[in-house]
Amino acid sequence: MKPSPYPWAHVRRSLRLFAVDPVGLGGIVLRARAGPARDVCVATLPDLGLPHQRLHPSLTDAELFASMDFAATLAKGQQIYRQGLLHRPAAYHLCMAERCHSQLAAKLTRSLDEGHSCLIAFDEGAEPEETLAPALADRLALRIDLTDLRACDPPAIDTEDLNYARALLPAVQTKATDISTLVHLSARLGIPSLRAPSFALKAARCNAALSGRMLVETEDLEIAATLVLAHRATCLPAPEPEAEAPTPEQPVPSSALDSNPDQDVLVEAVRMVLPEGILPHASPRRAGATGTGAGDARIAKQRGRPIASRRRRPDGRSRVDLIATLRMAAPWQKLRRAAEGHVSVLPSDICLKRFETQTERLLIFLVDASGSAARARLNEAKGAVEHLLARAYSHRDHVALIGFRNDSADVLLPPNRSLVLAKRRLAALPGGGATPLADGLQCAGIMAGSAHKRGMTPTVILLTDGRANVALDGQRNRQKATEDAEHTADWLRASKIRSVVLDTAIRPQKALQSLAHRMGADHVALPRATTVGLTQAIETAVHT
Repeated sequence: MKPSPYPWAHVRRSLRLFAVDPVGLGGIVLRARAGPARDVCVATLPDLGLPHQRLHPSLTDAELFASMDFAATLAKGQQIYRQGLLHRPAAYHLCMAERCHSQLAAKLTRSLDEGHSCLIAFDEGAEPEETLAPALADRLALRIDLTDLRACDPPAIDTEDLNYARALLPAVQTKATDISTLVHLSARLGIPSLRAPSFALKAARCNAALSGRMLVETEDLEIAATLVLAHRATCLPAPEPEAEAPTPEQPVPSSALDSNPDQDVLVEAVRMVLPEGILPHASPRRAGATGTGAGDARIAKQRGRPIASRRRRPDGRSRVDLIATLRMAAPWQKLRRAAEGHVSVLPSDICLKRFETQTERLLIFLVDASGSAARARLNEAKGAVEHLLARAYSHRDHVALIGFRNDSADVLLPPNRSLVLAKRRLAALPGGGATPLADGLQCAGIMAGSAHKRGMTPTVILLTDGRANVALDGQRNRQKATEDAEHTADWLRASKIRSVVLDTAIRPQKALQSLAHRMGADHVALPRATTVGLTQAIETAVHT
């Protein structure tokens, strides 16, 4: 957000609105690394009227929900369950919220949807992509960014004013046009969720209650729009078209006679807090994204994020979950008639620990280096590869480059994350000649299969603007070259290797569309693509 003469006044106003109706507003996202500024903000937060409960992204289902108390079960000989962390209404404090897995986010959203709890999410992400899960962020009305704020001593929030506002809130009324105004404004800001205008209306009612008013006014809607809608905006609002003046014979619409707040006032209020040049969430995040750009999730036996244990026979490689094993054995102790002071555990009771890890991702650039346009395509590919390599450390990506021309395909850059090595290999790439597309696809498939065996998630990105004219045996036969390319594409699809075809021709090629369909790949037409456009298209295609 733009620097304000009173930045802490914005923080204090958000905290006051949240304190009036924490459950109705769902929660608040606090984006800040651990430090004095965040400590001051947390200390300023008044009593929410709910017990506080700390949560961590690595919590398991046994800790979140009801689970068996095996000690009490062993003592009494019957199943005794203990309540989990989400069993009662509370103000949940989620630390390292940017690391919250999609499964935990789904459980928290279900708890928030019940309408008895609220969430304070501490977003400590270092990169713009490291943010809270979209489904969870959508249920939190407010957001505070303390990135550029210094710690100070903001005025304390008066408890008596809060209690008065909470008592007055049920009696605060809204006009019939208020919700339509906020919905219209959300649409102009490119906000797809209907929760946003609903939260904005609740925030406006909270602000009216704090001001001691029984009716929501334009000032309340303006404050609610800046606090709830501004950080959700995905586009700059366009000016409203001017309505034509009614003719004497044409009656004035009844909607124009109603007292409705000026849309331009709310738009200008939101525009004032939007950053210059780019919007906070102009690039939507892909569903299920973790913010790290990692590959597929896989089950591991030794390390990773703990997930639910399963009853299995020991294999010498997995670790035994002692607590889960005792829970399985506890209800059967009387039936097994174990000796006093001993617990009878059968092989069927043994539970093994399981973990979930994110694999590293490999982007294999398969570049057509043939023909007169090879120089332009290679320059674009160089720029895109260098850009993605520069971000490879934070995204845990590996990048490889294969060029095909004349009679064969060559591995120009093996899988790596070294930007220095990449620049050396990309400095002088050859160009021109025929198009051995089938050989390029085969080379990329072999590299992807090898990477998959090493536990990576490969993606083949094909950049070309023409049709194959060199077969696998080196013959210059367009028909046979097309057949070989189609057979290789079928092989890639059968191998379940993800692919993306970027058509750089001036006009989209039907042959490439058909080839992409056989590969099971996305076909993206990019005529006269620049390095920036190519990079954006690649990131969008890979992240979806």
